[in-house]
Amino acid sequence: MYINDNRIVITLDAGGTNLVFGAMRGCEYITDPITYPSNAHDLDLCLDTMVRGFREVIDSLDETPAAISFAFPGPADYPNGIIGGYLPNFPSFRDGVALGPFLEKEFGIPVFINNDGDLFAYGEALCGALPEINRRLANAGSNKRYRNLLGYTFGTGFGVGLVVNGQLNRGDNSCVETFCLPHKTKSGIIAEEGVAVRAIKRVYAEASGDFGHNFEPKEICEIADGKREGNAEAARKAFAEFGEIAGDSMAIAAQLIDGIIVIGGGITAARHWILPSLLLELRGKFSTLGGDTVNRLQMEVFNLDDSTDFEKFAKGNPKTISIQGTNVTVEYDDMKRIGVTFSKLGASKAISAGAYAFALSKIDEKK
Repeated sequence: MYINDNRIVITLDAGGTNLVFGAMRGCEYITDPITYPSNAHDLDLCLDTMVRGFREVIDSLDETPAAISFAFPGPADYPNGIIGGYLPNFPSFRDGVALGPFLEKEFGIPVFINNDGDLFAYGEALCGALPEINRRLANAGSNKRYRNLLGYTFGTGFGVGLVVNGQLNRGDNSCVETFCLPHKTKSGIIAEEGVAVRAIKRVYAEASGDFGHNFEPKEICEIADGKREGNAEAARKAFAEFGEIAGDSMAIAAQLIDGIIVIGGGITAARHWILPSLLLELRGKFSTLGGDTVNRLQMEVFNLDDSTDFEKFAKGNPKTISIQGTNVTVEYDDMKRIGVTFSKLGASKAISAGAYAFALSKIDEKK
C-alpha cells in the first residue's frame, strides 16, 4: 500500500545505548543513518539529543517530512505519545514523559510512537512478508490471500505485534503481549524466560555444565554448527528448547488470530536449529476427555521458506461439489492453513517500515 508512496517520514531506532535517526520514502531508507548516544540516564540530555538528531535529518532533506514516527522500548500510552513505567534502558523516563507532544511542539509535524513489536508486525504486513506471500500465491495461481499477521521478534526479549484485516491491533491499553504467557515446562514462570538471549545462554550452561561460559547466541550457534569449539549437543538443545517454548506461546495466539506468522530478530540466524521444535509445537495434538485426538491448531501449518511446503500451501485442497438438488457445481478449498516465515527485511528495517506506514495511515485517516 505504501511501497510506492512519495511522502517522507522521519524514523528513529531508540535503544538504551544509541539513538539511530533516518528517513524513509516508500518503505525504503533515503538517508544514511545518524547515530548519537542515547544519554538515557539524563532526561534533559536525552531529549536534547533526540531534537538534535531529528533536526539533522530534517535539515538534510529537500522537502518537509510528513511526520516523525518511531518505536520506543517499554511501557507507554502510545496513542497519546506518553512514555512511562518500568523502562530498564531509559530510567529517566520512568516517571512519565510526554515525548510525542514535546516533539510535535518542537518540529510542528505529527509524531507517532509505538511498541517495536507492533511496528515490526505492521511493517511486515504492509511492506514485507505479507505482500510477498500474497504475490507468491498469485504467481502460483492460488486465489488464497492473507490479511492477518502475527509478528514476533527474537532477541533480548520476546516481542509480538498483531495485524488484523490489514490494521494494526494495539489493543485498548497499548498492551498486546505474549512474553508474559506461561512457560511451557516451568510452572509459574513467564515464556520470555525461555525465548530470549538469556534463555539460550542459560540452557547451554545447564546442558554443558559450563556455567562460566561467556558465549553469546551467535557463538552458541557456531558451536551447534560445528564451526567453534564447545558442546555441540548442548548448543543444539538450547535452540531446540527455545523453539519449543516459542512455539507453545505462538500456538495460543495463532489459533486466535488465524494468520501468517513472521519472525525476526538477531537470534533467527539460528533458525535451522529453532524451527523444527517450533513447528512441532504448532503442529502438535491434544486429547479430549473422551479420548479423541484434536489438532492443537485447527489450521495446517506450513514452512513458507521451504519450496516443497510452499507448493502444498499454495495448492491447498481444491474440490468441486454440487449444490443440493441441482446440476450446478461450485469450487472450494477445504484446507484451512497458515504458514511460518522469517523476515526478509530484517527486524530493524521492518520496524522502520511499520513506523512509516503507521504514520501515513493515521494522516490519511484525517483526510
